[in-house]
Amino acid sequence: MRKNKGKLLLVVIVLVFAAMACGLPDFSQLAPMEKTAEEITQVPATEDTLPQESDSDSPPTSFIIPEEILLQDALVALYEAVSPGVVSIQVYSEIGSGVGSGFVIDKQGNIVTNYHVVQGASDVEVHFQSGLKVYGEVMGVDLDSDLAVIRVDVDPEFLYPLSLGDSDQVRVGQTVIAIGNPFGLSGTMTTGIVSARGRTLESIRQTEGGTFFSAGDLIQTDANINPGNSGGPLLNLNGEVIGINRAIQTNGSVLSTNPVNTGIGFAVSSNILRRVLPALKEGATYEYPYLGISALSSLSLSQAEFLALPQATGAYVLEVVPGGPSDLAGLRAGDQPTEVQGLFAGGDLIIRVDGREILEFSELLSYLMLNKAPGDEVTLTVLREGEEVEIIVVLSERP
Repeated sequence: MRKNKGKLLLVVIVLVFAAMACGLPDFSQLAPMEKTAEEITQVPATEDTLPQESDSDSPPTSFIIPEEILLQDALVALYEAVSPGVVSIQVYSEIGSGVGSGFVIDKQGNIVTNYHVVQGASDVEVHFQSGLKVYGEVMGVDLDSDLAVIRVDVDPEFLYPLSLGDSDQVRVGQTVIAIGNPFGLSGTMTTGIVSARGRTLESIRQTEGGTFFSAGDLIQTDANINPGNSGGPLLNLNGEVIGINRAIQTNGSVLSTNPVNTGIGFAVSSNILRRVLPALKEGATYEYPYLGISALSSLSLSQAEFLALPQATGAYVLEVVPGGPSDLAGLRAGDQPTEVQGLFAGGDLIIRVDGREILEFSELLSYLMLNKAPGDEVTLTVLREGEEVEIIVVLSERP
């Protein structure tokens, strides 16, 4: 039984190593392993090298490669391959100076960062890991998702573009890496996990009523992110960018410049960037689809009871913008007072969008941002007075 246990551990270790080797880019020239699992298993079986019988429950130590060593070497190799594509961004404006992060996205000199990093900047400097420092020009900005593209005039041989991963494939618990310039400490690497997906934050763009539009499809992570990390990449173990670090939450507030990290950070998903990027490179504005409603982010059981709803999942419509797409389609907001001040019953509860179940408003917002454009139709299934009703809405641009 003990021999089988040792063989099983060996198989697991070899599989772990093989999976990591296949999942990562070719880092063999950058940080070779001191001894690979393959090399160990190919040692000739002589009497000196064969494992000996032991009363210990532990397998022979000559066959053990600690998993943390494999991960350590993989992270070292990843950093050496990816960090040349991460830049420090120094900005100067009438009110002072600041620092942020960014990363090279192509050989044409386009660099991705956050809008709030370059907001109001009169001069932008881009500092590369190699020591090269050049001025950059802000090409395009997106206030809704807090993204911007800077262009630098640099010989392509000095540019190391990072690859975009598919953020739809990201899973909670997945290991992630952040590289950036927290507090101006350039080239800083931190690690963590994906804590949640599909989060929403306020965008930087205001509505006509003075409130803010919502930004959706954000990745929550516990990787250490601090002021100066904004605009830098959040990477998977393949070295692919799955998010752009945007903000941290502390003391109940979501801020981009608060100096205290609490382990709750947010990154714009790579698939949002993928949709926005072509427009920003051309200096154009990316137009997000607009539904024209305000809704509860989530429902508690007590709220569902006050609203006389049959369930506590879905997106409950609090307000329908007059003349907006949802108003024209006939979507209803609550107008009947309840025991809770400001909470009105009688509104539609959106439970599906294009046949997809909606548990919270954030899921509806992420679906629209990733899959729809102005002019597209979307079918909303709502609960109205206990009955399911389908409403077709023609989306417009955000005003």
